[in-house]
Amino acid sequence: MMNIIDASFVRGFVKMADDGFKQGWHERNGGNLSYRLKTEEVEEVKPRLNCPGEWLPIGTNVPGLAGDYFLVTGSGKYFRNIIDNPEACIAIIELDDKGENYRIRWGLVEGGTPTSELPTHLMNHEVKKKVTHEKHRVIYHAHTTNVIALTFVLPLSDEIFTRELWEMATECPVVFPDGLGVIGWMVPGGREIAIETSKLMEKYDVAIWAHHGMFCSGEDFDLTFGLMHTVEKSAEILIKVMSMNSGKNQTITEDNLRDLAKDFNVNLPERFLYKK
Repeated sequence: MMNIIDASFVRGFVKMADDGFKQGWHERNGGNLSYRLKTEEVEEVKPRLNCPGEWLPIGTNVPGLAGDYFLVTGSGKYFRNIIDNPEACIAIIELDDKGENYRIRWGLVEGGTPTSELPTHLMNHEVKKKVTHEKHRVIYHAHTTNVIALTFVLPLSDEIFTRELWEMATECPVVFPDGLGVIGWMVPGGREIAIETSKLMEKYDVAIWAHHGMFCSGEDFDLTFGLMHTVEKSAEILIKVMSMNSGKNQTITEDNLRDLAKDFNVNLPERFLYKK
């Protein structure tokens, strides 16, 4: 019988968490990660799951996820420790038949609860499960340094952030052709910011929390990490350009972006193409 930590989805989860830590995105216990298990993955590990514990309130209602299982990071757990001791830092949770409560079925062996931002993760999962026809399974939140810095100097506008970041690296419009959304500062961890983030996730795969970090959604660990990495690298380039010169001598133009969209067969909304 397979040990749970040897399951491929657990190994992928742990690797992604470690990759994020090595990027410098997870100081102390910052950031969180969640994955919605496939039916066959649940069946694969079910014999190894612990006896069900007590049901606890999620803090929001997600009926679209009723009965689903998730692999999540723990509240107060450090990303730097996940690779060495996953059973103490992460957990598999099960949702009830109404999507109102959860219970821990594996992990967090030294005690603890799932991430404090579980309501945001699950509300995002519910939205992305619906709008992607169940393709998206990963929600990732990290404290990406350069994106956070930009939220202090750029207007907190979806159009401005998208256009500036598209302009910094040719692959950006291909990697996130729908653009990205931005939320002004709010207290993290509660239902209010979860609602605002889930609204953005109806349109985008990337949501930026001003002065805090970024949320990304994707089909698997590679695509989701790659999305986060691409946005953050573009932000790093933009900051370097801004620090060298307040203007640009040359850039990727609106027509260049249209040509790129044509060749790569992606649709770039016109509202993101014009400089504000």
